[in-house]
Amino acid sequence: MVTMNPVDFCRALADDTRQAILQLLLERGELCVSDIVAAFNKSQPTISHHLNILQTTGLLHTRREGKLVYYAVTRENLTECCGMLWSKFALEREPIALTETAPA
Repeated sequence: MVTMNPVDFCRALADDTRQAILQLLLERGELCVSDIVAAFNKSQPTISHHLNILQTTGLLHTRREGKLVYYAVTRENLTECCGMLWSKFALEREPIALTETAPA
């Protein structure tokens, strides 16, 4: 399991295509690049770029079978980072004191 940075996690999920790729893989399980490309109206290099970001962030892992590379969601990392975000913004935390600035 890769230790994930919540900021990198949020950046990876800030793109609609990456969110859709994750959703597709969560629904269908492990898929090869050509199957993922077939599900979108985007080029193979564009999908590969998004897959690389998701993999680098630790949200996907790969398995090679011959010439094909299969992608799947790393559920443990997804769950861990969602938990880190939840704990960061949970209401039980001490409130952050806001300082007011005097009008100029």
